Amino acid sequence: MKIFQTVSGAALVALLVAGCAFNSVQPGMSREQVIASYGAPTRTVPLASGTRLQYSLQPAGQAAIMVDLDAAGKVVSARQVLNPQDFSRIEVGKWTRADVEREFGPPAKVDGVASWSGDIMTYRWRDGDQDMFFFVYLDAAKVVQRVGQGMEFPMRVNDRL
Repeated sequence: MKIFQTVSGAALVALLVAGCAFNSVQPGMSREQVIASYGAPTRTVPLASGTRLQYSLQPAGQAAIMVDLDAAGKVVSARQVLNPQDFSRIEVGKWTRADVEREFGPPAKVDGVASWSGDIMTYRWRDGDQDMFFFVYLDAAKVVQRVGQGMEFPMRVNDRL
């Protein structure tokens, strides 16, 4: 049975964030072995050197695992990308929405606000024990113009808007 079908949502998030769920993904494994163990990816993205299998827990989860395969369909690497080091790779003024989604998977949500004319992509992630948001601000041409982060404070039942 596939891990994504047998593990509860909360347990899966904990496994992915800790990296445990993908510890057994080793360089050289075939695409078929990865899919047999972990199920169908959220998305499959073409890369210049092969293919990327994206396993994203957005919108509710806080992890996104990228499994990169070479041209022969063998694993090159597997890593959790929703973290400060990977976010810092975004190049303002150069990256497009397609670049962001290739590197991080689909966002938790895409919003708009009156003070910004383009879309704002929001990713949920975890920094230590703090729930966080990472924002990617796009212009009308879908080019990244700014990025930022903020803390996520979940609403409780008795909170008022």
